[in-house]
Amino acid sequence: MAAIREEVRGFPPAYFALVMATGIVSIAANLLDMWPIAVVLFWLNVVAYVLLWLLNLLRAIWHTHQFSLDLVDHNRGPGFFTVVAATSVLGTQLVLIFESYAVATALWFLAVILWVLFTYIIFTGLTVKANKPTLAQGINGGWLLAVVATQSIVVLSAHLASSFGPYRLATNFFALSMWLWGGMLYIWMISLIFYRYTFFTFAPDDLTPPYWINMGAMAISALAGDVLIINTPHAPFLREILPFFRGFTVFFWATGTWWIPMLAILAIWRYVFRRFPLRYDPLYWGAVFPLGMYTVSTFQMARAMELEFLYALPHFLVYLVLFVWLVTFIGLLRRLASRLATVRATARRPS
Repeated sequence: MAAIREEVRGFPPAYFALVMATGIVSIAANLLDMWPIAVVLFWLNVVAYVLLWLLNLLRAIWHTHQFSLDLVDHNRGPGFFTVVAATSVLGTQLVLIFESYAVATALWFLAVILWVLFTYIIFTGLTVKANKPTLAQGINGGWLLAVVATQSIVVLSAHLASSFGPYRLATNFFALSMWLWGGMLYIWMISLIFYRYTFFTFAPDDLTPPYWINMGAMAISALAGDVLIINTPHAPFLREILPFFRGFTVFFWATGTWWIPMLAILAIWRYVFRRFPLRYDPLYWGAVFPLGMYTVSTFQMARAMELEFLYALPHFLVYLVLFVWLVTFIGLLRRLASRLATVRATARRPS
């Protein structure tokens, strides 16, 4: 037990990105007629979600001080938003794969409560804390998880709105408000991130996998716009601003598309030219998720806007995303096997 307690001490808050990544890959598989794969990934995601909650609760109980410090840490704090996004993605899986609205609604309520708590605890803490890092040390692509968490609630809200009966219009309005807030938050944050990119020294170890969230935050914003467009027949106020929706949805998708070559070039620079070691890190789930989200958002944009020529792209990308997910999952299994062997060896060691 002592060995497990020590392992939990440094558990990354952002590990729920595993659920985000697995969930969006499952949704992509479902949309592209790979239902058996979608179902297998869904159940795997349920197991991962429950285990991650258990580990985080144990950490909050056993290491309360460290857990509290992480909430207001400039580098680790934004990782807590993966809990919100993972909860919403799991709820969206339930709706799209199984049409299970009751459990998805419960997850929606949980996601909204967590979003409120983490948004105001984290950003208030970062604002009032006395000792703050420099911009170069304190900001990275992981900050955009706040945008992802916000837009993930928009997506789930839009999918659930039709099941909310008399609250359908209010739910769509709530989704619209969150969509706009998430878009504005992206603009604030990406300005600082791009400034950090271009005006501060950038070492290979600075280019962490969550920088792929630069693209993923735009992809999920586009997806949120897509599902709101699909909802316009059931919400008159959405229909009145449909051109606005279409324009900004394409804007978000195009911005996400712009980031892909840039991030790929930087990855080549990091791993090929600067020979940074490529080994499993929990943060790599933060790179798998954006690729899966871009695949899903492109498919849904083609559907929502009747852009038939775009369908070829997700049909190709889904195989790339499945491959990247599998490689990362194998890395996770190897890490777990290594850690388990360490825990067993420690437990058998005489005190």
